[in-house]
Amino acid sequence: MVKEIIFGLLGGLGLLLYGMKIMGEGMQKAAGDRMRHILEVLTGNLFSAILVGTIVTGIIQSSAATTVMVVGFVNAGLMTLRQAIGVIMGANIGTTITAWIIAIDLSTWALPAIGIGFILSMVTKNKTYRYFGQTILGFGLLFLGINVISNSMAIVKDSPKVLELFATISKSPIAALLVGMGVTILIQSSSATTGFLITLGNQGLISFDAALPIILGANIGTCITAILASIGTSRNAKKAATAHLLFNVVGSVLAMLLLPSFTQLIQLISHSNNFGHLVANAHTVFNLINTLLWVGLVGYLEKAVNLLVPGKDTLPQKAPAFLDKRMLNTPSVALSLATKELIRMASIAGDMIADSRIGFFEHNRKRIEDTYAKEDVVDHIQREVVEYLSTLLSQSSLTKPQSTRMAGLMHIVNDIERVADHANNLAQFAESALSENINFSDIAADELNTYYLKVENQFARSVEALRTDDRNQAREVIRVEKEIDDIETQLRKAHLKRLNAGACSPFTGIVYVEMLNNLERIGDHAVNIVEPVLDDEIRIGKIEV
Repeated sequence: MVKEIIFGLLGGLGLLLYGMKIMGEGMQKAAGDRMRHILEVLTGNLFSAILVGTIVTGIIQSSAATTVMVVGFVNAGLMTLRQAIGVIMGANIGTTITAWIIAIDLSTWALPAIGIGFILSMVTKNKTYRYFGQTILGFGLLFLGINVISNSMAIVKDSPKVLELFATISKSPIAALLVGMGVTILIQSSSATTGFLITLGNQGLISFDAALPIILGANIGTCITAILASIGTSRNAKKAATAHLLFNVVGSVLAMLLLPSFTQLIQLISHSNNFGHLVANAHTVFNLINTLLWVGLVGYLEKAVNLLVPGKDTLPQKAPAFLDKRMLNTPSVALSLATKELIRMASIAGDMIADSRIGFFEHNRKRIEDTYAKEDVVDHIQREVVEYLSTLLSQSSLTKPQSTRMAGLMHIVNDIERVADHANNLAQFAESALSENINFSDIAADELNTYYLKVENQFARSVEALRTDDRNQAREVIRVEKEIDDIETQLRKAHLKRLNAGACSPFTGIVYVEMLNNLERIGDHAVNIVEPVLDDEIRIGKIEV
C-alpha cells in the first residue's frame, strides 16, 4: 500500500509538472519572440509594465519564465529596475490564471486532450498547429497528474497518521507557510504547489484555513527561480530578483498578520464553498491587493532594493535612452533625439578605447571584458538608431536640411560602430598580450601609449564637436587627423628599425603594427563623425577632409 501511494504521488506530481512545462513551452513557442519584444518595448511606465507582465504571464502560463526573462533583460540593460518591478508585479497576477484552470475540474477531458494534443504536435507539419497541439497535450497531462495524485490521496485519507500530520500543519499557520515555501522551492513552481494543494483539499485532507498560509508560502518560494537566474549576472539583475523577493515576502507577512480577516474576505467574495475556487480566489486576491499596495510604494521598494544590493553597474544600458517613437511625427525633434542617442553611443565607444588601453598597459582583464560587453551595447544601439531613422524616413516628409541631417546621422552611426569594432580588436590584442606574455620594449610601449592617448582624445573631441555643433572644434579634429597619420607613419618606420636590429620579435611586431593600424582607423572615423557639423564648408570646398 505504501509503495502504491509513493509511486502514485511521484508519478502524479511528475505528470503535473511535465504537463505544466510543455503547456507553457507550447504557448511560448506559439507566441514566438513577440512576448520578448512586448516585454522589451511596451514597459515604458509602471502601469503598462504591470499590464504587460500580467498578459505575458497569462499567455505563457509561467511567472517563473516571465521573471527569468525580466532578469535577463535587466542584465542586458534593456530594462530599468522600475520597469522590471512593474512586470514582476504583473507576473504575480498573471500566474493566478493557472490556479483557476486547475480549480475548474476538467479532469474528464484529460485523456482526450492527450490524444488530440499528441496527434497535432506529432503529425501536422504546420508549426502553429504543432505548438497548439503541444499546449493541449500539456493541458491533458496536467489534469491526468491531478487525477493520479487524487487517487493516491484517496487511499490514505482515512489513515489516522496522515490525518494527524495534516491536523498539525493546520494548527500552525507558520508551519503551513514553511511547507508551502519549501515545496515550491523544491519543485520551482508555485502553480504546481497550488494544484497539489487543491487536490488535497478536494480529498478533505486539508482545510481552507490551513491552505491560505501554504499559498502565501508558495508565493515566497517561487522567488527562488529569479534568484537562481540572477547568479553571475549584473548588479541590476540581482536587484530585480531581490525586488521580486521583497515584493512577495512583505506581502505574505502582512497577509499572515491579518490572516483571520483575509480568510473572511475570501469566503465573503466567493460564490461557493468549492475548495478549488476558494484557493484560486485567495491566490488572485492576494496578488491583486499586494500589487495595489506596492504601486503607491514602488519608490520605497526601489530604495530598499538599492540598500540590500548597493552600487551601480559599470556597463551602460542597451535600451535606447532618448529614442521616442511618439516624436516620429515631428522630424526636427526626432532628429534631435537620434543625435542624442548617437552621442551616447559614441561616448560608450570612447570608453571602449580607454578600456582597451588600460587593459593592455595595466594588464587589467576586467577592463578588457568591459570592452567586449560594451561592443554588444553599441551594436544594439546602432540597430535601434537605424530602425528609428528608417521609420522616420518612411513616415514623415522631411525638408531638404532635415534629409541632409538624417543622411549624416546614418553615416555617423556606422562610423561609431566601426570605432567600437576597432576598440574591440585592440582589446583582443590586449588579451593576447596577457595570455601569451607579449611585452614591448620600453620605447615601443611609451610610443604606443602616447599615440593611444592622442587618438583617444581625438575621438572625444569629435564627439564633443557633434554634441555642441562646434565648428571650431570640428576643424581642430580635421587638423589633428593629419598629425595622427604622420605619427603613425613615423612609428611604423621606428618599429621597422627595431625589428631589423633584433630589438623585438616578429610576432610582437605584428601585434604592434596591428594596434597602430586600428588606432589610425579610429582617427579616420573621428573625422567622419564631425563632417555633418561642417557640411556646408566641405560642400563648397572650403575644407578638405
